[in-house]
Amino acid sequence: MDEDSKPRAFPETLQSLKNDKSLPAFISDLARVEWALYQAAKSEILFEGKIESLSVNPSLTLVPVTWKNLAGLVTNESDESALVQESNAVHIIIWRHPKTNKLRIREAEDADLLALKIAVEKIEPKKAAAMGKVSIDAVESRLYRAVLQGILMAPDSLVRREVLSTAELAPTLESFVTADVFTLQWHITQACDLHCKHCYDRSDRVPLPYAQAVEILDDFYSFCREMRVRGQVSFTGGNPLLYPEFKNVYKEASNRGFGVAILGNPSPIATIEKLLAITKPLYFQVSLEGLEAHNDTIRGKGHFKRTLVFLEQLRRLDIYTMVMLTLTRDNMDQVIPLAELLRDRADFFTFNRLSTVGEGARLLMATPDAFQTFLREYAAAADENPIMGLKDNLINIIRTEKGLPPFGGCTGYGCGAAFNFVALLPDGEVHACRKFPSLIGNMLQDRLIDIYHAHPARSYRDGSQACRNCGLNIVCRGCLASTYSQGLDVFKDKDPFCFMTTAGSP
Repeated sequence: MDEDSKPRAFPETLQSLKNDKSLPAFISDLARVEWALYQAAKSEILFEGKIESLSVNPSLTLVPVTWKNLAGLVTNESDESALVQESNAVHIIIWRHPKTNKLRIREAEDADLLALKIAVEKIEPKKAAAMGKVSIDAVESRLYRAVLQGILMAPDSLVRREVLSTAELAPTLESFVTADVFTLQWHITQACDLHCKHCYDRSDRVPLPYAQAVEILDDFYSFCREMRVRGQVSFTGGNPLLYPEFKNVYKEASNRGFGVAILGNPSPIATIEKLLAITKPLYFQVSLEGLEAHNDTIRGKGHFKRTLVFLEQLRRLDIYTMVMLTLTRDNMDQVIPLAELLRDRADFFTFNRLSTVGEGARLLMATPDAFQTFLREYAAAADENPIMGLKDNLINIIRTEKGLPPFGGCTGYGCGAAFNFVALLPDGEVHACRKFPSLIGNMLQDRLIDIYHAHPARSYRDGSQACRNCGLNIVCRGCLASTYSQGLDVFKDKDPFCFMTTAGSP
């Protein structure tokens, strides 16, 4: 008889004795759960090797029982046996999280069982959604939650940097090599209710009809599945809310499981409430260019006050708000005061450097020396003002000087142009970055997956040769739009505002 045979038989022994010994009716099920937990605790599961498809965590055990709330008794979260209730089709789920190795136990929910069924039977989310008569989003959300909890294991993202630098990759940079989310910044219309002085594109691009817009979303969904990433669609323009079918396209994007965000202008709150009824956006971003007088010279009289009112309305709707500023020579001294004014009005505030493209060519960029001074002041102020976000890649130089760990820069992975981000224009053109001409394809002619892997996209993704051997290459690469704005070659020259004195050290 093996050493485990007696413990394994113990639940059956209890079942036969419960009437004679006045034991609780659930005692045998409780013993089976405790036995399964004991087995899981002593087993050693090594989470090694690549996962090629969505899979069930190999450490996972499902214990069918006929009583609810047994897990609480096992974990000592509850010692009230009165809470245990007889029920049908109850499962206790036990597993080790593949990243923390922590042993977990709880009652399985319907969402867990659905996720397990999809993984075991290799059902495509679209098919599962059709079978259950629910949106793809409902299925994708369940699967994503199961992966986060470690119940399922997902293959690694294929959106991965080709590390070209000869400098050794520091351990603090490893997490920035692979991206789990890919953003399609969709300039869905050129229509706009403003005429800003720094607008980089007032061209007359004809927007796609609704049917083609839906095809774009389907293609993006396929791209995300093939690249093993979650998709985000950031709708912008122009003013995206002026696209005639915006509410329907917004709904279709949400239904496919994409996170949705809006980069637009102050809009009627009734319009926002209709979108909120579909799904809450990840955020709503508006722009301010400084304090009231300066902002209104750039964006039009009354814009500043309308924006502050709109931010208050969004906050009442519990929508995360972001404010973006385009940094020029004329508003540098207003950035930190504006951030203070917005401290209790917005959730996040940051800036982009001016790109002298389109009407923006009429404005002046900061000088490199003035920009470095400003950037140091901004980084210091951000330590005191929680809404001030770090976005400009060159802030990583300052953090390196201070011995601080790097941050993700512009898109969370340094320059994200054609890496974890592309810009889609109203007529189907795809650009590596919207702030300067960087055409890499057209989604009306080619699939996004093919555009992404073609030479033009790879070239923008690799960045400038001048940054190749910098130790901050993974989280920086400067700003290609700033390089372009100075008449330089984005593939050969470094960001003219960079103040890194030697390769890899400030």
